[in-house]
Parts: sequence; C-alpha cells; structure tokens
Amino acid sequence: MPSEVHRRTFLQLLALAGAGSLALPALAEADTGFPLVSRGKAATIVVSDGDLPGVRRVVGDLAADIERVTGVRPAVSGVVPAGGPVVRVGTLGHSPLVDDLVAAGKLDVTGIAGRWETSLSQVVDGQLVLTGSDQRGVIYGVYEVSRRIGVSPWYWWADVPPRRQSELHLPRERFSLGTPHVKYRGFFINDENPALGTWAPACFGPGRAPGFPNGFNHLFFAKVFETMLRLRANYLWPAVWGRAFAEDDPLNHATAKEYGIVMGTSHEAPMMRGIEEWNRHAVPAVRDAAGTITTPGHDPYGGTGEWSFRRNGEAIKAYWADGIRRMVREDFEGVVTLGMRGNGDVGLPDGDGIELMREIIATERDILARETGRDLSTVPQVWTLYKEVQRYWAKGLRPPDDVIVVFTDDNWGNIRKMPDRSLPPHPGGYGLYYHFDYVGGGRNYKWVDTALLANTWEQLHQASAYGNDRLWVANVGDMKGNELPLQFFLDYAWDPAALPVERLSTWERSFAAENFGAALAAEIAGVLHDYGRLQSRRKPELLNRRITVDAAGTITYDDQMTPFSLVNYRELDRVTDEWRDLAARAAKIGTRVPAGYRDAFYELVGYEVEASANLYALRRAEFTNLLYAAQGRASANGLAAVTEARFADDLALAEKYNTGIAGGKWKGFQTQPHIDYGDVARYGPNAPWQQPELNNVALPDVIFPAVRRLDLPAAASPGIAVDGSPDAWPGAAGRPALPEFSPYQSAPPQYIDVFNRGRTPFRCTVSSGAPWVQVEPRGGRVTEELRMTVRIDWARAPKGTTTVPITVTGAGTSVTVDAVVRNPVLPPRGFVEAGGYVSMEAEHCTANVGAAAVSWRRIPDLGRTGAGMTPFPVTAASQAPGAGPRLEYRMTLFTPGPVTVWAYLSPRSNVLQGDGLRYAVSFDDAAPQTVNITTATGADDTTMNRQWERTTSDNVNLTSTRHVVEAAGQHVLKFWMVDPAVIVQKLVVDTGGLRASYLGPPESMRWPW
Repeated sequence: MPSEVHRRTFLQLLALAGAGSLALPALAEADTGFPLVSRGKAATIVVSDGDLPGVRRVVGDLAADIERVTGVRPAVSGVVPAGGPVVRVGTLGHSPLVDDLVAAGKLDVTGIAGRWETSLSQVVDGQLVLTGSDQRGVIYGVYEVSRRIGVSPWYWWADVPPRRQSELHLPRERFSLGTPHVKYRGFFINDENPALGTWAPACFGPGRAPGFPNGFNHLFFAKVFETMLRLRANYLWPAVWGRAFAEDDPLNHATAKEYGIVMGTSHEAPMMRGIEEWNRHAVPAVRDAAGTITTPGHDPYGGTGEWSFRRNGEAIKAYWADGIRRMVREDFEGVVTLGMRGNGDVGLPDGDGIELMREIIATERDILARETGRDLSTVPQVWTLYKEVQRYWAKGLRPPDDVIVVFTDDNWGNIRKMPDRSLPPHPGGYGLYYHFDYVGGGRNYKWVDTALLANTWEQLHQASAYGNDRLWVANVGDMKGNELPLQFFLDYAWDPAALPVERLSTWERSFAAENFGAALAAEIAGVLHDYGRLQSRRKPELLNRRITVDAAGTITYDDQMTPFSLVNYRELDRVTDEWRDLAARAAKIGTRVPAGYRDAFYELVGYEVEASANLYALRRAEFTNLLYAAQGRASANGLAAVTEARFADDLALAEKYNTGIAGGKWKGFQTQPHIDYGDVARYGPNAPWQQPELNNVALPDVIFPAVRRLDLPAAASPGIAVDGSPDAWPGAAGRPALPEFSPYQSAPPQYIDVFNRGRTPFRCTVSSGAPWVQVEPRGGRVTEELRMTVRIDWARAPKGTTTVPITVTGAGTSVTVDAVVRNPVLPPRGFVEAGGYVSMEAEHCTANVGAAAVSWRRIPDLGRTGAGMTPFPVTAASQAPGAGPRLEYRMTLFTPGPVTVWAYLSPRSNVLQGDGLRYAVSFDDAAPQTVNITTATGADDTTMNRQWERTTSDNVNLTSTRHVVEAAGQHVLKFWMVDPAVIVQKLVVDTGGLRASYLGPPESMRWPW
C-alpha cells in the first residue's frame, strides 16, 4: 500500500488537477496503467442495481464520455463479467460490489468511510474500483475520470469538444479527491430574463405548469445538475423570477433526487417554497392608511392574499407547511431556508422588529418539526443575512444552534460581515452568499462576466479564514457567461489550501488547458486574466454614468457622460486602447484555435472580449462626439457615424452568438441589453438602475445618450482646444493654458487641437515664445482637426517656473495658449512630484514594515490600476494608529505647504464588529491621522444609500487627509494599518495640480533614493 505521505501528495495533486488548477494528471502508459480502453475494446462498467440512484445514473455518463473520447462505448452491467477489464462503481454501505472487497480486506477505506462526499479510486485484483463514502463521493470520483480522459465539465454548456484518443490507460495508484472544505457548495440561477428565460424554453420545451410556458422543466435542470456534479457542486437555488421550480415541472424535484442534488430556495423563499408559488395563486388585499381592507384579496388557504405574517399569518403558515410536506413526500435532499422577507426582494411589510423575526423563525421550526417528525438538528436549515436581514443580527438576534448562518456580500463582491472571533463559534456554522450577477441599485450587471479572480480569491480567503465553511452559494445569473468565476468559486470551496494567491495564474492556465488544450493555454489564460483585470475597473453597464461629489458631499449621477476623463491624462483613450489591444490578442489566438474548438472559444473567450472592447470603442466615439459637438468641431459628425458602426458591430456579435455558432444551439441567449441604461424618457423612472424594459420585458438596446450631428457652415471657422480642458476658443472665457510641464512628468504629452467649425479647409501656423518649447507639427492644413504635441527641450529650459505663450493662427483667427514650464532645482529622489501631484501604486512601496507578526501583503491585480496591499493574516487584531505595520513611500516634493493625500481603497464593507474600517496616514515623523473609511464615505450596505452606490459602482473608496509639508525636498509618506480588511490600491499626494479622473493620474516617476 502506498505510504500516507504519498497518498496525501497524490490527493492534493488530483484535487488541484480536477479543480482546473494544474494540468490534469497524465494518463498512464499502456504497460503500467489500467486499460479503460485498449485496442478498440472498453472495460465493462459494473454498478449494483441496489445502489443509490445518482450512482446508477452517473455510470451512463461515464460510458458516454468514454465514447466521446474514443468512439468506443463500454458495456454497463449489474454483474461482474468473467473476463476482461472491469470498472466497479459503488457506494460504501450500498453496493456489494465494493462492500465485499472491504469485507475481504482487499479495499482499505480508512479515511474514506464515514466522511462527507469523499471519493476513492484503487485497482484491486486488476479491476478499477471507483467508490466513495456516500453517493456524491462516488459521483465526483466518476466524473474525475471523465476529466482525466479529456471531457471538460463545460462540454455541453460551452461546447468544449472532448480530446480524442484511441487508448485510455489510468494510473493504478490509490487516490482520493479528499473531503470538501465547504459542506454545501452551489449557485443561484437568478435574474434570468431575458437571456436564459428566452433560450431555455425554446431549447428544452415550455414549462409544464398550465399558463406558465416560460417555466424551466426537468430537461433543462438535468443539464444544470450534470454540470454541477462535474464541477463538484451539490447545492442549487433554482430560478425565481416568474418561475416556480416545483410547479414548472412535477419532475423537477424527482430529477434533483435522481442526480443527487441538494435543493434549496433563495434568501426570500422560506420553507422550501419559491415565492412565485405564492404569487401565482394569491391576490393581495388592498388596505387604506388605517389598515382597513378596501379591496378583498384571496389565496389558496382562505387568507387575504397578503405576504404578511402579521396580517395573513394562518395562510402563510399553511403555505409553509405544504412546502415541508412536499419535501417529505417527494423525499428529496434539501436545506430549508428560514426567516422571511418582503415579496419582491424587499424588507418585510410588517416592520423589522427583532421579536417578529424571532417569532417567524420559531413558527417555521415548529412546522418543520411537526411535518418531518425529525430531530431538527438532523434537518439542514439556513438563515441568510441578505440586505436588511443583517439588521436582526446586528441587533443581537441569533437563530437556534443547529441553523447555518449565511453572511453575504454587498451584491458587488464585498463581504459585509464576518463572525465575531471573540465569541464562541456558532454550532450550526457559517456560510456565504456571493454575487457574480446582480439586479438592483446602483445598476444591474448581468451581460458578461465581470469578476476579477484576485478579488474573488481575497474575499473567499477571508471567509474561509473566519470559519465560513458550512454553505457557499454564488449568484451566477444565467450561469452561462459566468463559467470561469463559477468554477473558481467551486474549486476554492472544495479546497482553499490548494489555491493560495500565488497559484491564481496556474489555475487560469489550467482552466484554459482543460478547455482548449495545452498548446494555446498560456496565451488564452493571459487574455482571460487581462480581461478580468480591465473589466473589474467598472461594470460595462455603467460606462455611461459619471458620479461626482461636491464639497458638501452631495452625490450627483450623470447618465449621459463617461466616467473616464475625456480631457485629463488621455484617460478614456488609454483605457479604450487597452481593450483594443486585448481584443486584437484574442482575435489572433482565435485564428490558431483548432476548428473544433472555435465555438467554445467564442463562448468562453472571444465574445466577451471582443464585445467589451467594442463597447469601449462605442463609448469613446459617442462621448467624444458629444464633447466635440459642444465645441462645434466638424469631426463630431464622423464620430457619430463611428458610434453607429460600433453599435452595428455590437448587434452583429450577439447575432453570431445566437445563430452563428454551435449550429444555432444558443439562439435567443445573447439578448441582454447593456447600452441603453439610464434612458428615463424611453422606459421610465427605474432606468437609472434597471435594464431597458417595459412591462417586465427587456427592450433591445439603442444608443444612449444619442449622438449629435452638426449643420456646419460653408466657410472655414477655426477653433482651439487644449489638453486638460473641455472648453474651446474663441468662445470660452479666459486664456487657455496647458497642464504644467515637468521633466519628471509621467502623464502623456500635452497637446493643442486646432479644428474646423466649418466645411472649408484652412491652413494654420503656430509660434512659440521660447525656442525650447517645441510644437509638432508647427502648422498645416486643417480639414477637420489637427493635433499638435507640445514638448520641452529640458537641456535648454531655465530652472524655476516659466510661462511661455504659444500662438496659433489660421483663417483670420489667433489664439494664444500658455505653457507653464516648471524645471525644479532640487534633485529628485524616490517618487517625484510633477504636474502638481505624486501618484503611487500601493504595491510600489519603498518599505514594507511589519509589526507583531502582521505585515502588508501584495494581492496581484486587486487595484484598478495595479495590485492591492492588505494586512495579513486577515484575522489579525486591530492595531493602534502608528503602532501597527506600515507601508512607506519616499518622495520628492517641490511644493511646500498644505497637501491632500488621497487613498484609493477597495470598497470593502465593515466586516468587523466596530463602527468602521480604519487606516492612518502620516508624513515623516508627524503623528498619524486616522481615517474611519465607513464614516468618511457614509456608505451603508444595509440601506444601500447613494454613498454605497458610488463606492461600489466606482469600485473604490476614495478618502483623504490633509497635511502640511513644511519645506520642499525629500519626505516619507507612511500608510499605517489600523484594522484588517483594508486594501489600499493607490496613493496620490495632491500638491495643488491634481486633475479630475476616474482612475487617478498615471504613476509618478521614481528615482533611486
């Protein structure tokens, strides 16, 4: 027997491999391995007729997978044949095929028997035995064989072809996938209209409930269940919007049982009943302000039809009891949701009193005990602290000890609360509800995958470190489109120790290798990695919203403006060009992808990259058009045409997805609007957050805001615009000035645009007030516009600050532009001030000074423009300001006096038990200034106020401190840990010249200290 060390090593390797985190284990050589298929013959698969239903079913999938790979389909039998290779598949305690081997001492199940979902594979007497501690343990082991022979979990949902081979020989070594870290692991199909809601009934047929053809039937869910098990998930919240799992097909629960899936219901659907089961059959009474019924309602239980425990309690109780009776009668495995929320994902209409919720939970448990006849400690139950429900927890309400308490994120990937480690652990354990899809304020995001794996990793790591290990569920929207983050979520839930942050890139490469082969895996993984990094800056649905905050703290939304600056740091151009370059990389790879993999490549890589890059190009053309139209530029009209061309490309990419791949299999799926958000005039007051829709039916996109076209005069009419300003001259007040020049600037070169406001071309010339201020080109013919770049010959520029006039003349018009040139006398050291600021990526600290076994750790790509730095371990105790670990940034400042330090932080919620997350900042030897991020921003993830919408939409907490720098020269900025869970992305010292932008200015030059 292999040593325990060997077993654990192989177990860890296989767990990683099956999770897509390493290359899958190689198949064995023909002379050493077990012959699954050899010389055109397949091993016989044997399963007992008395085994559990999920095991009896999965052997059919294994046989089909072997045929997909080799073209040879194995025989499946209930009896071991007299000769030839055999694969025995069976559950410990339920199959004589394996129990007899255990009894004979031939199969050692030490460390397997009695565990949860634990598999074992071993060759015994020349036969391959696939067994497990329970039904799903066996199923996971069987599907692991499928993955090893070359069948991706996404073979159906993403059309990944199997890796064709004629010979399949498996290693003979004993191995196990181990026991999962998180007991219940799964996802929530949600927000499924229009994409999944359009496609699924057309593909699988309508729902079986009379009058509700858009329901999802058991044929659909069978495909979901199979993929879940291939990914080693076990738990599902089924779709809820207009759908009722139990009613839409009487076979749905039976199919879940057949596959071995644990069923649940979402946070708003207690007692194993989806809220739509109530809505379809109840009409709520209408009451006046005094509470008197003015229009009677009804429900199947003789009540008022109201979803109210106070006003319609007896009917509600009867409704809940029916749900538990059904669970008992149909004998499916489930986790029962407790608590109660309002109808429609809102708070209770009865108020949020703690005694009311205590009564509701007690009533539900009474029903549960009565209807099941079981000890409640043996009935899995969950209370999910979603949105307003967390208030009950904050007020001290605790459920009974056997109930799983599920903490949640804020809908945007930031966990809201962690267990209080100073208190005894809750016996029922803790869980996590996390989002890769969302409908609500400040705006839906449901079009394409927008998850950043580094962010997901950091939050899942934190959850695991705080003991959240009983139940994890992710909202994945339509499921399709979120394949990568869903698989990562489930892989991490299975074994967090196998996925430290250093292995993120390895996991990405393995995901690509499993789905596209090893040859292109590194390149495809690189594209997916950069896609997640760029996408995490801002949800694509929010590319037409700019959020501003005035001095009084008032937050304003402009849903007809880009969040990226059109005039400062060339920000919109730079981010759009990054997307363009990524799309070009993906397209180049796509030409080399083998023909059989091209549908899968488009579904998993090509569409989301190309369509997102196209959307950025559309937005750049659109918002540049609006700016140029306001300036009167003739070129605005061409940009209107470019915008319309990019919109046509958006439609064409979706049409290719719907009809041009996989033989039209996904027709109707790519129908999610993502451009027309905010169009109140078209679809009403919900437009700022809700997808374009009328009467709950999604509308096709239109370009919003609409582009403008100018009616240009015939005569030439010169105009001037300059870097850093939206204004144009002649016409604007004052004299134009370029952003300050510095020999140490990292910002793009300053420019002057000369443009035509008419149809007749003209010639322009430019003259500089100093020979060392150089303009290229120095003039020329202007049909629509001419951009002139201004540079400084620093070898000839005088020290100090000089203002040099640049005069542009054309068609009888002359405009003088000031160039402010600052050539400092002090030598540079460290980060160097230029343009009135110092900008530093947090990861580029000069020193990382730990304290008391706590230090700052780099999490790659966690910032919008770089890595994030956060204290480790994540469970570290809070530190006194100035006593904990610190990051130091050495810099040269040329501007003494008051400065503002802006901290760009990940928008984390206050997961601790205090009043907010804190950090501290100091310069040199000054006392640290402490900032409470939670109170400084005012963001409240329970009320989901505008401050919260701002931080989550912008994906940053932006806070500041004021300091006084007594003298120009070298200084050290210190960023101190006070609380864990703070993630600093970027620091900017504003000495008076910082210009508005979304991502902050480019990082400053850094010179040796």
